[in-house]
Amino acid sequence: MSNLMTLLLVLSLLLVPVALSEPEAIQNLLLRLDSKRVSASVQELAANALLKRILPPAHEASFVFKIVSKDDCGGQSCFILQNHKPSSQDGPQIIVKGTTGVELASGLNWYLKYWCGVHISWDKTGGSQIASIPNPGSLPPLKDGGIVIKRPVPWNYYQNVVTSSYSFVWWDWERWEKEIDWMALQGINLPLAFTGQEAIWQKVFMDFNISKEDLNDFFGGPAFLAWARMGNLHAWGGPLSQNWLDNQLKLQKQILSRMLELGMTPVLPSFSGNVPATLKKIRPSANITRLGDWNTVNGDKRWCCTYLLGPSDPLFVELGAAFIKKQIEEYGDVTDIYNCDTFNENAPPTNDTAYISSLGAAVYKAMSEGDKDAVWLMQGWLFYTDSSFWKPPQMKALLHSVPFGKMIVLDLFADVKPVWKTSSQFYGTPYVWCLLHNFGGNIEMYGVLDSVSSGPIDARTSENSTMVGVGMCMEGIEHNPVVYDLMSEMAFRREKVNVQEWLKSYTHRRYGKAVHLVEAAWNILHQTIYNCTDGIADHNTDFIVKFPDWDPQPKQRSNISRHNRMEMISRTDGKRRFLLEETSSDLPKAHLWYSTQEVINALKLFIDNGSEFAGSLTYRYDLVDLTRQVLSKYANQVYIDAVLAFRQKDEDAFKLHSQKFVQLITDIDVLLASDDNFLLGTWLESAKNLAVNPREKRQYEWNARTQVTMWYDTTKTNQSKLHDYANKFWSGLLQSYYLPRASAYFNLLSKSLRENENLQLEEWRQEWILFSNNWQTGTNTYPVKAKGDALAISKMLYEKYFS
Repeated sequence: MSNLMTLLLVLSLLLVPVALSEPEAIQNLLLRLDSKRVSASVQELAANALLKRILPPAHEASFVFKIVSKDDCGGQSCFILQNHKPSSQDGPQIIVKGTTGVELASGLNWYLKYWCGVHISWDKTGGSQIASIPNPGSLPPLKDGGIVIKRPVPWNYYQNVVTSSYSFVWWDWERWEKEIDWMALQGINLPLAFTGQEAIWQKVFMDFNISKEDLNDFFGGPAFLAWARMGNLHAWGGPLSQNWLDNQLKLQKQILSRMLELGMTPVLPSFSGNVPATLKKIRPSANITRLGDWNTVNGDKRWCCTYLLGPSDPLFVELGAAFIKKQIEEYGDVTDIYNCDTFNENAPPTNDTAYISSLGAAVYKAMSEGDKDAVWLMQGWLFYTDSSFWKPPQMKALLHSVPFGKMIVLDLFADVKPVWKTSSQFYGTPYVWCLLHNFGGNIEMYGVLDSVSSGPIDARTSENSTMVGVGMCMEGIEHNPVVYDLMSEMAFRREKVNVQEWLKSYTHRRYGKAVHLVEAAWNILHQTIYNCTDGIADHNTDFIVKFPDWDPQPKQRSNISRHNRMEMISRTDGKRRFLLEETSSDLPKAHLWYSTQEVINALKLFIDNGSEFAGSLTYRYDLVDLTRQVLSKYANQVYIDAVLAFRQKDEDAFKLHSQKFVQLITDIDVLLASDDNFLLGTWLESAKNLAVNPREKRQYEWNARTQVTMWYDTTKTNQSKLHDYANKFWSGLLQSYYLPRASAYFNLLSKSLRENENLQLEEWRQEWILFSNNWQTGTNTYPVKAKGDALAISKMLYEKYFS
């Protein structure tokens, strides 16, 4: 090499800053987080306590837990299952070793699943099936001395920033304790911990001369806190009482304590620039701007258009650092990972890359001045929902605005729309492959099991992969247990899963026995309901729970004869659906991605084999859910039939189909009432139980009722833009809310036919908005215990509609 070339090479090395490679940066972070964990003995005790909560007392001595170092696992996180040398008949049989308490719990769950046929799920999806576990002293031994299961990626992340509002909002410590147990058993080691942050913000803002009263216009109500935190809205559903703030902070400390005992790394919130309006008066020279509207009806500034502190203002870093420090003061030094989502469903004021880069740098600086080792965890949702804004230059500006290894991105919707594929692995930024799956806590059987079983493997093994974890980021939980059972396993799977074979094991575990015809039913569900490959984000749009608000009069005269139209109505579902899409493009369409007849056949197999599962709560849940799914899709057909009859001015046919639709609502309500997990009363009572006085009780109930119906603001003639977003198939809600709404609509259509006049759409909207407002402020109670025989009701409804 010439002297000139040597000199140029030396100069180039001097000019390029020394940066850690991705493996080095992540490894250093993992070592730092490991150093923050509680002692091995505390984690072992936590695993023992978890065991006592999930298994009968007789099994307390069946297992031994031991924390081991990563050196015992080849430098990775792992769990090890081994046989214990027998000392007595009643002594321990299985040793579970792991690098943290989470690994101990995961190892226990793996053994219970694959050696004892046990299934552990959320209580609201049927709970646990533990009847299949053998008696103490008879646990199945492990072959070949045991197994070692290593994590292929360091992290298993959990939660969406809105799960706190859609699912957790009314939880007490008893419910949170069960959730943290479930998280540990599923191997979740990186959970979001957002509870109680308003109390921290209150302390911080008061240090900046903002009063408690000023914050009444800043915090949202309990059921809408997630969107107030993100700067989408303010004050809606509020104000928050001091009781709420204090109790939620106390609850957060219990949550964090248990997470830490199990060796989890909690993800705490940080500052994104969202500030109270009054700060503009207190600091008039601060660079504070007002954001645009987010889903209000008329840009109502009582709720919308929140205030953003500019990243270039010194106050930004000052506030952000103060928030981080206040959390450390309250909770201790429990983590280095902080969540911040800038411009979540709010567009930045400019696409200038310098501005975006300065924003990212300020967000990180605020974190790092509060915690010098801070790492920014960011949802990648904005890159999907606002892809027209977030082009490669803008993405790179944000992703590269912080030192390498100091940002981790959640590829939030990777199960359907993976951003890692179209962004060169987030332009080199470490990311977590996430399953989003659910929106608004809707109850619908839905999923893409094949994507779950292969997507994380494809991402991890892709060229230049920057994937560092898997995650579950559903907006609402406690549904579709099959999806989350499989997704949780992907934290420990190195190869793709054969879903068909896995489902056989799953059904055996879930119901406690193998029934081949039920396995056949699940094979159908795998190919239909759980094989949604159309790329559509699944918000439940079934017409019962998201009633079409439209004028059914055709926009133009159709050439199709009345005879041909009525023939279309009687066609089979597959053909009929095709014809409707071809000839009636202006008709509303609920999301449907599978053959309904095949799923009806699967339901028949479930019903016919119901006697095999007497007393099984897991079977009862699945039977009710599947029957509900089938009937709700059938109701969509019936609604379209009613609209076609209306358009043909066929009063008899319209009456037949509209009455059938209303009857279906009643029948589904009776079905849902037969299982404890589909009851409106549970949601409302849990809200009221958190109140400490009558005023809070009314407020919390209004929050709970409003979120699952109108959601957001209305006028007399304009319903909320988010109405029915968080719709639920719950007994009580169908009978008292959805049924009167449908009846009122059909009554107006019937009147229109009789009087030969167009539907008065504004009159309809006024009527149901007024009804909804009254329902939201109602105080009538609903059952919290199931009634009726689910199998008998499912049989009856199958015979009524499909025999």
